Amino acid sequence: MNNYKTVFFAIGVLLLILGVSMFIPIFVQLIYDQQNSTFLSSAFVTIFIGMLLVLTNLEEDRKLNLQQAFLLTTLSWVSIAVFGSLPFFFSNLNLSLVDSFFESMSGITTTGSTIITNLDNAPKGILIWRAILQWLGGIGIIVMAITILPLLNVGGMQLFRMESSSTTEKILPKTREVTFLISLIYFVLTFSCAVAYWFFGMNKFDSVAHAMTTIATGGFSTYSESIGYFNNPKIEIISIVFIILGSIPFIAYLKFIKGNRKIFFKDSQIKGLIYILSLSIFSIFLYLFLSNDEYNTIDNLRISTFNVLSILSGTGYVTADFSLWGKFPLIFFLFLMFVGGCAGSTTCGIKIFRFQIIWNFILNQLKKLVYPNGIFPIKYNNEKISNTFVYSIITFIFLYFFIFFILAAMLSLNGLDFITALSGSATAISNVGPGLGDIIGPNGNFSSLSDFSKLSLSLGMLLGRLELFAVLVLFFPSFWKN
Repeated sequence: MNNYKTVFFAIGVLLLILGVSMFIPIFVQLIYDQQNSTFLSSAFVTIFIGMLLVLTNLEEDRKLNLQQAFLLTTLSWVSIAVFGSLPFFFSNLNLSLVDSFFESMSGITTTGSTIITNLDNAPKGILIWRAILQWLGGIGIIVMAITILPLLNVGGMQLFRMESSSTTEKILPKTREVTFLISLIYFVLTFSCAVAYWFFGMNKFDSVAHAMTTIATGGFSTYSESIGYFNNPKIEIISIVFIILGSIPFIAYLKFIKGNRKIFFKDSQIKGLIYILSLSIFSIFLYLFLSNDEYNTIDNLRISTFNVLSILSGTGYVTADFSLWGKFPLIFFLFLMFVGGCAGSTTCGIKIFRFQIIWNFILNQLKKLVYPNGIFPIKYNNEKISNTFVYSIITFIFLYFFIFFILAAMLSLNGLDFITALSGSATAISNVGPGLGDIIGPNGNFSSLSDFSKLSLSLGMLLGRLELFAVLVLFFPSFWKN
């Protein structure tokens, strides 16, 4: 029988970090004179369980095999979502267990969907806790995308395997080193974003809360109108800049620090992000320019840029109700939800690199039709890609859409209309936040959905955040055999 002490020890450490993080909202409560026992009791429970797991699973030589790495990946997110829901459940918002879990899962997976109907009057402690969950989820997925997921050969993520980290036994030492550097970069970006927000008009509380969710490309806001509440073009521009910075693969930052000064101009994913973003912005800008007389040219460009970037990156901030723009933007934004951003960043979706490799594969097949005897190797970032690697990406994309349709069908069976079910499924598995339509659209939320729908969407968020296979493999009986 496998030894799972390392798995539970790591989860215990994560719960301790989560519990300590709950003292930040306590401090906020003191500042705004909103003291209650919500976070104190939640922190006590979380730290107690975390300490129990750490003390009962102490080992000198901590190693992870492949099976344990898969288990740790999923259990980490589930356990943090469960304990992260305690402050919501204990708060005066009268949230049920399901609602609390949904809000917590939406936060830690950086999805940004919410069931809180009146954010403007919600307690400051709850608002900052939502931001903290997304901030922790953002840094968590970056670390896993760089250190663990590549070793699990999940849907092409092995392409981003770091040098000298070729076995699961080296995960923990490598994770400590990478986590320190990423945390430093992540914190500097967050601090810079908060200062910029504050300088251009936000108060200190809003600037910190929005900085956390901007860098995490999560989208939780302190207001029901999201960034649109401020009605400030300068704040929107700051948001655009830092969403892009959060959307860049953090492995590029690491390479830049280690001396590769041209990485931001040479990386295929970053160039793909800029191409797709530019084309998408132009498409929406042109559509609004021809069909909407409400905005002038500059406003059209600003609104198009902000909302396209927000959807593509999975941030989910909104400045306008794009559901009122017509049919084309709805279909286009649904497509962008699936595309997503860069692997190794805080963004979500299928990821740009997979579409780039599939495109190269299609071109390669066309060349072979013209030149049957020709040899055309597929390369990505000057690295040769094997057919097995391409097939794993094709499998991932097929499974992604298969689960999307299954989830949409489950929502439809529960009574939701076509647009709500379809966009709800897409926004959950792509970790975007707002859906389409009147119920869960830019001006709506998920509070009116049934518990079954909320739990289904929570599962979709988890699957999408952890690249599908890392979760699904746990349901195969053969996985648990020695």
